[in-house]
Amino acid sequence: MKNLLVALCLLLAFPALAQENYKTLSKEDSLKIYVGKTTYAVKTYTETHKVQKPKNIIFMIGDGMGVSAVHAGLTANGGQLYLNNFKHLGFVTTNSASNYVTDSAAGGTALSSGYKTYNGAIGVDTDTVARPTILEKAEAKGFATGLVSSSAITHATPASFIAHQPSRNHYEAIAGDFLKTDIDVFIGGGYKHFTDREDGRNLENELKSKGYTVLQDINQIDRFKSGKLAGLTAPEHNPRMDERKDMLPRATRKAIELLSQNKKGFFLMVEGSQIDWGGHQNNTIYIVEEMLDFDHCIGRALEFASKNNETLIVVTADHETGGLGINNGELDQKTVKGEFTTGGHTGVMVPVFAFGPGAEHFTGIMDNTDIPKKMMELLGL
Repeated sequence: MKNLLVALCLLLAFPALAQENYKTLSKEDSLKIYVGKTTYAVKTYTETHKVQKPKNIIFMIGDGMGVSAVHAGLTANGGQLYLNNFKHLGFVTTNSASNYVTDSAAGGTALSSGYKTYNGAIGVDTDTVARPTILEKAEAKGFATGLVSSSAITHATPASFIAHQPSRNHYEAIAGDFLKTDIDVFIGGGYKHFTDREDGRNLENELKSKGYTVLQDINQIDRFKSGKLAGLTAPEHNPRMDERKDMLPRATRKAIELLSQNKKGFFLMVEGSQIDWGGHQNNTIYIVEEMLDFDHCIGRALEFASKNNETLIVVTADHETGGLGINNGELDQKTVKGEFTTGGHTGVMVPVFAFGPGAEHFTGIMDNTDIPKKMMELLGL
């Protein structure tokens, strides 16, 4: 097994360039200073649930979101985030089976299945054996299921909830794995992995034959009312927030609206992918903008959960990216000056926040594999 791990790690050292170009390191010092802009009001929500276990779980992953990214967002919005509503907090260790510093594939697999694996693995253990994910287990029990991401939906984190591949770079194979499930809603980029394929398959047509409506425009997605939805909003990754606008919060709200039509309950994973990309680029502005966008998604989840009273929201990260330190800033001016230790990931613990029935289980220091195990137990999976 050790030789297999070494071989796979070497193979994965050469990622698909088009999918990984967000890792180009910025050289401009000006990008390390976020200067305050217009803030948004944050509504206060209280936990009023009477049940002990949730009917629904909304699992939200800020890719690369360490404590410094959260604090940068807090400063940029004048000291308030939707995350302020969460009273149950803890920390999560993130190492993978192969490395002290995980990548998003191994981190996502740990968070989706409860299994440690090698860097680069999607939904498989260290012996490349497929391990069922919380989404698949929920689907098998009759829950509605969904994925939302600001990256390609075939990228490492969302892929780890629905696919089983030895390498995160097998984007077309990952897209094919969507057809092996009955996931109800998925919204993200990656359209070309379903249509412009080396094997000649047109997965858009195959999705339609399985009853999915396939849409590429967020305005059309917004108008969709019921049924199975494949929202493929970009050829590969979605662009930065200043170009994609409020695509991710709108997609989050739409997924919740569609999935909540299932009386049994639902499981939804929402990823704010590009906090990580700002960390890779050592770009404080990018991190803050994506952190605030992700916080808007959290607000959409809270809006639903506070009325529903049977929904658990869990917010965490797969790892921290960039080694972001906040060396200076002005709270009154909403200004953050970031410094970085690396252009890659780091091994530090990341925060976890929980709101709703079962939230008390997500406190203290825990391993990333504990998160899905706790959620599965709460859903009776």
